[in-house]
Amino acid sequence: MPSLIDIRRRIRSVKNTQQITKAMKMVSAAKLRRAQDRVISSRPYGSSLREMLKNIAAAARSANSEETLHPLLEVRPEQRILIVVLTSDRGLAGAFSTNVLKQVQQFIADKLAENPQTEFLLETIGRKGRDFFARRSARISGEAIGILEKVKYADAARIAKPIIEKYANDEIDAVYVIGNEFKSVVSQQLTTTRILPIVEETEEPSRDYIIDGDPVEMLKRLLPLYIENIILRMMLESVAAEHAARMTSMDAATSNAAEVIDKLTLNMNRVRQASITREIIEVVSGAQAAE
Repeated sequence: MPSLIDIRRRIRSVKNTQQITKAMKMVSAAKLRRAQDRVISSRPYGSSLREMLKNIAAAARSANSEETLHPLLEVRPEQRILIVVLTSDRGLAGAFSTNVLKQVQQFIADKLAENPQTEFLLETIGRKGRDFFARRSARISGEAIGILEKVKYADAARIAKPIIEKYANDEIDAVYVIGNEFKSVVSQQLTTTRILPIVEETEEPSRDYIIDGDPVEMLKRLLPLYIENIILRMMLESVAAEHAARMTSMDAATSNAAEVIDKLTLNMNRVRQASITREIIEVVSGAQAAE
């Protein structure tokens, strides 16, 4: 049985850990509010950009009867796939990054089951994903570390540029983004989104746009911006989901620490009571022996 000193030392250690997890929960809660605001404000812009792109593509298709208006619209058999993996840079967020990595592995396994000759490239955003696949000698075409602390459009554009060039130069046949999408504080949804090739919408536009200029030229300028916007929005979604996951994880850790402290305190009181009882018995026994 551990001594009173050992139990008190462990209680003190658990209390220190509880203070850390409680502080981390509060920090994540503060960061989540800002990240959630950015996510919510970015969604209408992405929807409007997609609708505008759909209208311009329809106008460009009417003005130009060529089979392919832009290399990013060209659909090819998926022989070479690039996967953009969105994980966190730090841990202590529960299974946030682990679930993404499992999803990537499952996605690769499914694609290989369909076609064993499929080749994969990885673009990792976040230290956890980079380290995981680097240890497994995966083909990593690019990595971005430390940019999720403060997501900027310039970082999304920098990541999107080589991806767009690879697809336009016929070096890859499809691009997928795998990451977490923010739903609520207690809910994050794993998503696998194909961003290239861009599939043209067949339904009628919901609004009529007056297009001043060459729609084909406008389409060439808008398509790369559209890809950059998707990557930016997915990064914002991932950051908000990460803060929500870390807040939930730290809240659970704080509650677990409180339970451990209660059990240790109860055990300490039992040990102390047993020690006092033993000392009383020894005093009484000594007094009776002296008589």
